[in-house]
Amino acid sequence: MAERNTDFNTVINRKDTDCLKFDFAVKRGRPEGILPLWVADMDFRTSSFVLDALQERLEHGIFGYTESDEEYFSAVAGWLEKRHGWKVQEKWLKKTPGVVFALAMAVKAYTEAGDAVLIQQPVYYPFSEVITDNDRRIVSSDLVRGEDGRYGIDFADFEQKIVENDVHLFLFCSPHNPVGRVWTKEELLQIGEICLKHEVVVVSDEIHADFILEGHKHYVFADLDERFREISVTCTSAGKTFNLAGLQASNIFIPNAVLRRKFRKQVNAAGYSQLNTMGLLATEAAYRNGEEWYKGMLSYVQENVRFMREYLEEHLPMLRMTEPEGTYLVWVDFRALGLTEEQLEDLVVNKANLWLDAGAIFGSVGEGFERFNVACPRETLKQALDQLAEAVKSMEK
Repeated sequence: MAERNTDFNTVINRKDTDCLKFDFAVKRGRPEGILPLWVADMDFRTSSFVLDALQERLEHGIFGYTESDEEYFSAVAGWLEKRHGWKVQEKWLKKTPGVVFALAMAVKAYTEAGDAVLIQQPVYYPFSEVITDNDRRIVSSDLVRGEDGRYGIDFADFEQKIVENDVHLFLFCSPHNPVGRVWTKEELLQIGEICLKHEVVVVSDEIHADFILEGHKHYVFADLDERFREISVTCTSAGKTFNLAGLQASNIFIPNAVLRRKFRKQVNAAGYSQLNTMGLLATEAAYRNGEEWYKGMLSYVQENVRFMREYLEEHLPMLRMTEPEGTYLVWVDFRALGLTEEQLEDLVVNKANLWLDAGAIFGSVGEGFERFNVACPRETLKQALDQLAEAVKSMEK
């Protein structure tokens, strides 16, 4: 049987489906009818193999407590080995309803109230939320933006922040959201050596690991060195890769038995046990049969990145796009417009009628930037950029 959902160009109406992206603008303080390129899900139908698996269970009609079996694990493990060369063991696995949930459980498992937790801003804003909401302290070793717009790590500052704040937990975003970095092996090895030296547990959020653009390679942090494996919690999911976020299924791998036991204790304390039925089914079907869909989608997204780059160069050269190495998120510098945060919000929301993620929510170092989600039909992306260009043009009048 062949993949049937290979059309990524057709605009699919997501309105009136209780869609967070399209149906909750007014409740979240935005105008009705605003064009959303914010939350990180895709405007593409998922693989037909996933839909078939879900339809079969729908027809069965019973949705009782469901657990995964060896077939589920073999599908997950097979994908990770084929795509990333990582051989995982079933005993390492703890399933959670999402990666953010896993981050919160890790904060509870490996730190106490008042402890410092290290992040690298600008970074996906739930990293900060799970720290502060659990009464821990945020310590950021901010990423450094080079003259070419590419972000890097200040390793001296990274280690200094660990020492000065007695840090023992690092929430790591790899590939990085929102700046699109795919970390090199050399960068990961340096991080690992520093964290080993200071007994820091590394929770590596690798949910975007399957979105690696041409010329780059994702390395699983835990797989680079057996010593790193012992300090690692690796967060994976088919949710981003196959647009299954609403089915809430993530696979968390913790090789170290002590770290695994502490993590499981917190998940149990939260009252959570089995994943939802449909999440398990969709994950297995996607990993087992969804490769054709995945490759087509990734190629389309990469073309969207190219389209956006060329559009900005031609029509909005004052806006500086950070070239993404991974993810389907594009980080754009608006600071040349000379606007305050309030003025930039007015430009984007009220004049361009766009709902983006403002850079400031990723940390103060993100002020003056905006994050675009380009996992949408090209017609949608072009409409968004046209609206933005017209809004910027109106400033000159």
